[in-house]
Amino acid sequence: MTGAPLLDVVTEVVLDPQHGLATQRRLSCVYIVDAAAFPRPLLITDEGINVAPGLTDKRDIVQNAIEVAHAMGLQTPRVAVLSAADTIEAKLPSTLDAAALCKMAERGQITGALVDGPLTFDAAVSVRAADERAIHSPVAGRADILVAPDLVAGDLLARELAVLGGTQTAGLAVGARVPIVLAPRGGGDRSGLAACAVAVELAQARGAA
Repeated sequence: MTGAPLLDVVTEVVLDPQHGLATQRRLSCVYIVDAAAFPRPLLITDEGINVAPGLTDKRDIVQNAIEVAHAMGLQTPRVAVLSAADTIEAKLPSTLDAAALCKMAERGQITGALVDGPLTFDAAVSVRAADERAIHSPVAGRADILVAPDLVAGDLLARELAVLGGTQTAGLAVGARVPIVLAPRGGGDRSGLAACAVAVELAQARGAA
């Protein structure tokens, strides 16, 4: 499960100098969701560690999730930066952050993926919803990674999918020198093994780099 205990325990361990795990990258949580009604896995971030991330934090959160997607074999994952609107609204700071993250990807500050936003959840995962709103984007309706605006939104999304979608999940904390496997929301040993497998691939990729 996630929340304050996960935030406190993981960050305390990683930031302790004697463990040598900390890096310049912000630590974040990535949950890999396998929903029975959806044709491919979805990565949700961050729903477990960063409570109210700023723009620089979100840049690291996005890059961490991209690295996990690469470890899963997705060469150019599609990243949807979520908000409550599909257009930039001054009264919704999350839409401004989404637009800034897209520009950062365009300028090479985020690499290895297609990034678009702001997008609502349905426009991010449903081609039909995106078409109905005339959203023309290589990400809309085809997202592999869903970036929540804050921990509350990410946690609600993950829990809703777990309860209503019959999902299997595998969780990782990334951004440290090694990936950290998190306790699964459901699925028991199968989810735990999936998380370990992705962690091994990610660690090997970093070692090769």
